[in-house]
Amino acid sequence: MEEREANHVDVESIGEDLRLFEALRTTRAIRRLRSDPVPRELIRKVCEAGCFAPSGGNRQPWRFIAVTEPERRAFVAERYRQAFARYIAPALLASRAPNFPDQKRRNIRAAQYLAEHLHEVPVHLFVAGWKRRGDPQYAALFPAIQNILLACRAVGLGASLTTVHRTFGRELDAWLGLPESIPTCALIPIGWPLGRYGRPPRKPVDESLYWEQYTNRDGTSSDE
Repeated sequence: MEEREANHVDVESIGEDLRLFEALRTTRAIRRLRSDPVPRELIRKVCEAGCFAPSGGNRQPWRFIAVTEPERRAFVAERYRQAFARYIAPALLASRAPNFPDQKRRNIRAAQYLAEHLHEVPVHLFVAGWKRRGDPQYAALFPAIQNILLACRAVGLGASLTTVHRTFGRELDAWLGLPESIPTCALIPIGWPLGRYGRPPRKPVDESLYWEQYTNRDGTSSDE
């Protein structure tokens, strides 16, 4: 999206005409993002989509914290890079093998790019939720996250899901002003994409779909 277009977004109408199945099939992780600012009302719109996720007893436990100030983003990015370096080290070692899949190498490079440029990403959206009976309510939070990712796709924003920040989660949550009873579960970096949305590589559904009972592909039962 051109900069002049990004600064003149019709928030009310943008994304309203995208067909559901097209969105579902083309919402891939976008980790290369421009540093141009994103209108607050557009972030509000995608978070509103998150609020329409299902939740047990309609408890709606989600809380969204959008970090946009440069110095605050730098705080997150510095710690994220350190955590990511530890996280990605085994995959980098494995990628040295000649037969390592090219698609996985591309995924690693994209994740590295995000880690190296996270401070430039205009919106760090944290998804948190209050606990119930001592446990996070992931059954509600992750549907809300998926709704946000789909909404970003609809309005032309790039986004992806990461949980690497949980390595320093308690420090981060306190820095965000969250009590221990409302921990973050995900970070969604959001910005205008440098790349394009498109269909990600996926196995055919028939490799995952079974009727009546799970069986091995040779027709035998899974417990044989």
